[in-house]
Formats: sequence, C-alpha cells, structure tokens
Amino acid sequence: SPEAQEVVGLVASSLAYGRVAQILKSVSAALGRMGDPLEFLRLADGAIVKEFVGFKHRFTTGEQLGRLLLGVKRLREEYGGLGPCFCHVLRPGEPDYAPALDRFVEKLSDAADDPLDFLLPRPARGSACKRLFLFLRWMVRCDEVDPGCWCHLLSPAGLLIPMGTHMTAIGRGLGAIAARGATLASARRLTRFFAQIDPNDPVKYDFALTRFGIREELSIDRLQLSHHRCQ
Repeated sequence: SPEAQEVVGLVASSLAYGRVAQILKSVSAALGRMGDPLEFLRLADGAIVKEFVGFKHRFTTGEQLGRLLLGVKRLREEYGGLGPCFCHVLRPGEPDYAPALDRFVEKLSDAADDPLDFLLPRPARGSACKRLFLFLRWMVRCDEVDPGCWCHLLSPAGLLIPMGTHMTAIGRGLGAIAARGATLASARRLTRFFAQIDPNDPVKYDFALTRFGIREELSIDRLQLSHHRCQ
C-alpha cells in the first residue's frame, strides 16, 4: 500500500550509501526485522527501538534506525502519514522542495527525540541530501521506476536531483556543473540544466544516467562522448 511504501522508501533511501550489494543486503535485513511496516509501527516506542538492536549498516547503527522509525510512527500518528506531514510544511512560492524538506527533517528529528544528523542531513546546511531527495523522487514521481505514493499531493517539478558521487561526475561530464563535490547548490544547478529539457519533470533522467556510474558496461567517458556528438 502507499502507506507502507512511504515507510519502506524512507528506510531504503536512508541506507542507500556504500556498495550496491551491501545496500541491498542491509535494506533486506532491516525490512525483515520489521515485517509488515504498518503493523510494526503499532508496537510500543521501546519495542520499535529494541527490534533493531544489533543491526549495523556501515556508519548506521540499529539504535539510529530504530529512532528514525520511532519518529515515523509519531508523525504518522500526528498527520496520518509522511506525505500529509510533508505537505503541511510546504510554503507557497518556494522554487523547489529543499526548504520544505528541511522543515520535514526537523519535524522527523524532533519526533525521533534524536537529531540523527547522518541519516537526516539538512538542506539548510548546504547538504545535497542525496538520499532524502532519492526518497522524494520515489514518492512524487510515478512511472515504471518510481512508485509515486505522493503523486496526487506533489508535482515532480519541485524535485531536485539526488546528487551523489555518480551524478556529480555525470554533471561535470555534461558540462552542467563545475563543482567536484555534491552540494545543494550543485544539485540545484544540475536540476536547472535538465529543466531546460523538461521543466515539469527534470529529475526523470536521474535513474537512467546514474547507470553510467553503476553498471560496469556503461562508462561515464562513453556518456561524455555521446553528449559531444549530439552537440
């Protein structure tokens, strides 16, 4: 269900750093501990955190992930879901979802009784927030790749590119950005580059392009060559 997908999506995106094989293993282990996500969030607060004792994914501990889910539980109780909570913190006239995401992170951190700085980076501090913008892409876009649980609530026009190592290299290769590091400013710049092609859905290119940094048979050099031929 969409209600379960938003919970699973936040867990999966929060752990989406490191090698793909390890990410898949850790996400599978986390979801295995939860079982039915909505039933899991009906447990007592202490039981939610206790369930993840012994869990580890690189820098993320079981207590941190348990605290994150405790925050999810409390926001769902207050707003009826993460989507309605995100809509609550939206402000008219903002150019993208970064300011709303910062307020959403603040609410989630407060509800978790823990800042969870690594799991929940803040756009206001200049972070590209790659994993959180990946979560928003999954929630807002709706096609064969993204489930679009919130597509009836939000437009994909406000999304920003999930700016990680691969997309930063691709953005440089396309001549869209100069920065070597992933920052909120470079994410906005690269999103504007794609918005010249499709202003209503600039992030739809993210999944296809990042394959050039992930799949062995697709190199960024090959992508650059194709780009120059098109020019």
